[in-house]
Amino acid sequence: MRLRPSAAEAFDRPEQTRNVTRGAGRLLRALGYSVLTEFPLPDGGRADLAALAKDGSIRIIEVKSSLADFRSDAKWARYRAFCDRLYFAIPLDLSEEAFPPDAGLIVADAHGAALRRDDTSACASDAPRVAGPFRLPRRGPAARRA
Repeated sequence: MRLRPSAAEAFDRPEQTRNVTRGAGRLLRALGYSVLTEFPLPDGGRADLAALAKDGSIRIIEVKSSLADFRSDAKWARYRAFCDRLYFAIPLDLSEEAFPPDAGLIVADAHGAALRRDDTSACASDAPRVAGPFRLPRRGPAARRA
């Protein structure tokens, strides 16, 4: 079993990640979500994508560009504490079977995406909420006045 990517895979990974992120974001916006990239979490982590619904529910989407990317990174497991639903967004040519069956799955490219399965984890609807709202850093003129 090979865990390290080839030189060609490593070169293409940033572009693949951008494409999957873009396509997943397009799908989520089309479904009516407000989408944030590199969303800061209270524990210091960052979600690749956060989708905020009108009803206040939060979906976190972890973008994986390859199997090596998935296998080398287990931080996604702690994201469940900060969302109502957890999804993986993957490229079209990546096997869906490698990803946890209870997590949602989005298959994407740069032009769009498809929701393959929804998050079915037992804790998805009962995710503990962090005390108080998320605090986003202020930027721009309002930050200078504060």
